[in-house]
Amino acid sequence: MMAEADIHLLIVDDDERIRELLRKFLMRNGFWVSIARDADHARKLLQGLDFDLIVLDVMMPGEDGIALTRALRQRIATPILLLTARGETSDRIRGLEAGADDYLPKPFEPKELLLRINAILRRVPQIRSEIDLPKILHLGPVRYDVGRGELWQGDERVRLTATEAQLMRIFSANPGEAVSRSRLVEELARDGGQAQERAVDVQITRLRRKIESDPKQPRYLQTVRGEGYMLAPD
Repeated sequence: MMAEADIHLLIVDDDERIRELLRKFLMRNGFWVSIARDADHARKLLQGLDFDLIVLDVMMPGEDGIALTRALRQRIATPILLLTARGETSDRIRGLEAGADDYLPKPFEPKELLLRINAILRRVPQIRSEIDLPKILHLGPVRYDVGRGELWQGDERVRLTATEAQLMRIFSANPGEAVSRSRLVEELARDGGQAQERAVDVQITRLRRKIESDPKQPRYLQTVRGEGYMLAPD
C-alpha cells in the first residue's frame, strides 16, 4: 500500500471551521490534503487533480453530497466517505446507493475519521506484478481479472468503487461458496448491527447491476437462502 505521504485526500465541506480542522489533523497524520467549500469547487479541483479518497459532507448548499456522489460515480471510482447528520439513517442508505463507500455520522472524533479513511484505503485493491499470471473468472459477457482486481466487459473496463472491488476480491477467493453477510460486514471493516448488514445488501445490489444482465434474477452473484451470497462463475 502507498505510504500516507503519497495519499492525496479531498475534503469537501461548506463549514470553514470543519474544513480547516480536518485539513490540519489529516496533514499532521501524513496525508496530502486539498479542501473544497462546495460541489462546484470540488468539481474544479477534480478536473485537474487525482485524489485517492474524497471526504464529502452530505448537507451543503446547492448540490448536496449525495447528488455529487451520484454524479462522480458516472466517471470515477475514487473512494468516497460521506459525513452525515447523526440519526439520519435514510441519508446513509441513499449515500451508499449513490455510490459512497462508507459514512460517518456527525459529530465525530477526528481519530475515528482517520480510522475510517485507513480502512477504506486498505480495501482498494493493489495492482500485482505484471509477471503474475492473471486468473480470469468469466461471468457471462463480463470477466473478472483476479490478479488485477479488474472487471471487464469486452474491451471496456467496468469501474468499481473500493467497496465493490473488495466484495469481488472476497467472492473471487471463494467461487461457488456462500459467504455470510456477517463475514462481509466484518471484511468491509464496518461496525456491527442490522444497519450495517443492510448496507452490505445495498452494495450487493449495486454490484449486481455491473455484473448481471438481469440484476433482479441474478445468475452470477446469487443469494443463498440462510447462508449469504455466492459468486458462481461459468
